[in-house]
Amino acid sequence: MDLRERREQSNRHPWEVARSRFFRRVIAEASPTPPRSVIDVGSGDGWFAEQLLADLAPGATIDCWDIHYTADDLAAPLATGIRRTVTRPAAQAPLVTALDVIEHVDDDAAFVADTIAPLVAPGGLLVVSVPAHPRLFTSHDVALGHYRRYTRSGLHSLLGAHFEIVRSGSLFTSLLIPRTASAGLEKLRPPTGTPTIESAWSHGRGITRLITSTLELDTRLGLATANRRWRPAGLSEWAVCRPRVA
Repeated sequence: MDLRERREQSNRHPWEVARSRFFRRVIAEASPTPPRSVIDVGSGDGWFAEQLLADLAPGATIDCWDIHYTADDLAAPLATGIRRTVTRPAAQAPLVTALDVIEHVDDDAAFVADTIAPLVAPGGLLVVSVPAHPRLFTSHDVALGHYRRYTRSGLHSLLGAHFEIVRSGSLFTSLLIPRTASAGLEKLRPPTGTPTIESAWSHGRGITRLITSTLELDTRLGLATANRRWRPAGLSEWAVCRPRVA
């Protein structure tokens, strides 16, 4: 979860749960031998890192790097193997994740070239996700600090200068229609005032189970259609990459 979305809550949003499970499967399939070190770029509150840690080799470490960590965040107790930092890690890692991060950076090309690419060890993996469809850019993106949304070709072009994309796809097809409707409504009735973020989840078990199951099916579709010439559009685009050999 992005730090600006963080709330005092015990229930994770079904979207976040489904996304975590999806990328854990993507990483497991792309890296049959669990890595011993990971760098999670823009890791937010670190919940995904905690979930991923269970899949890694014994004694593995995850460096959660987020420039928005406070002194309290850095002093908070963490699971063994997880470290938080506001400064860019000095060492490379065999697995680097940047999930819904690049859209927060003004100069995304420079960020990929100068910041992300040097973190990935030779032969290692980079796993990236971004929000899709520029036409769906709304006040919600503004509230989240997004500079843009991406087309599939735009993401591949951005990554392709430094990485070979070995697997890619779309995600959250089921959320595309409601988001399109929301974007259309916003064009008809532009919002007034400062955009706000609403990420808390307080619904009951029944609706939570229904939404979670629906999104779980959605993520399985996203995995099954990866790398296919035709695949359903989704609210997100993702890619698994390896550094290009010089």
